[in-house]
Amino acid sequence: MARFDFPPPSKQVYMAAFLERVRETGLHDAVRDAARQVPATTLRSELTAHAPADGLQTIQGTGVRDEEVFAVPSLLRQSPGTLAYYRLLLGVSQKGFYTTDSGLNIFKPMEVRQEITPRADPQIEDLCSELNQAMSTLMVALPAVSLRQNVDQLPVLTLGGQVDGSWRNVIGASATKGIFDAMKAVVRGQGKPYSETDVSITVVNNSKREVTLAIAPDPDVVIREDVQGSVVYKAAIEIKGGADYANIHNRVGEAEKSHQKARNDGAQDCWTVINLDRADMSVLRRESPTTREWLDVNQVLDENGPYWDRLVTLTISAMGI
Repeated sequence: MARFDFPPPSKQVYMAAFLERVRETGLHDAVRDAARQVPATTLRSELTAHAPADGLQTIQGTGVRDEEVFAVPSLLRQSPGTLAYYRLLLGVSQKGFYTTDSGLNIFKPMEVRQEITPRADPQIEDLCSELNQAMSTLMVALPAVSLRQNVDQLPVLTLGGQVDGSWRNVIGASATKGIFDAMKAVVRGQGKPYSETDVSITVVNNSKREVTLAIAPDPDVVIREDVQGSVVYKAAIEIKGGADYANIHNRVGEAEKSHQKARNDGAQDCWTVINLDRADMSVLRRESPTTREWLDVNQVLDENGPYWDRLVTLTISAMGI
């Protein structure tokens, strides 16, 4: 018998696969390939027009090519997806970069679909000029002696955060599916007539009304009842599958935002399924006052323990079966 219990390396396997896809596309290579398609005179002219002189001066003699740091319109139009490289070099996540407040949301199709929309195209020049101001500030702040290494490695570090967020989404989605399937099995086991799809199950309850348990975009799972042609929002269920204790308060904050929205939409009850190991319930209740029922995600996924028993009771009661 092994003396020690090491966590499985699932996350690293996922990250390695993610990085393999990135290597295939080649962040730096994509910029270099696009630059080779742009006439040298055009590239030089646009760099002079859109890149700050002090930034250009800073990278001279470091082995870093100008276009590896500073974006120009011709290069972005040649390869719209290279905007992702500049975003990563600047150290900004997709979520933080493409927002309405930043005004950059109109450029997201460049990264996601390799497409410049008619609305975005006239603003490419301004995008380059303002992006390059931020890049210049970054270049001036970095040590010249290691600038080549930093330009190579900083986008990968930012990508690591993106991969971590992607992994968290995978974990969350897996937990949601597992818990939803377990709740569906509870509903099926009550002996009521039902119909189901991959994302919902509808039964005729004790009051002869149709009530539906379904996966939803926000919150994760909902229970709704048809009462004389009107939909009654019985319960909103937020599921947080992350296991790391350090981020529990962020997850609770996200659950509270979702529950507040659900309340505004008419939800009668709000449940949060989350990792409660080592959790201070008095703190969690302050952070999410809208949550009425707290359930441990591990017990629920294992379908064993008092929290699982409580979820079974709550589900049967809310659905009226």
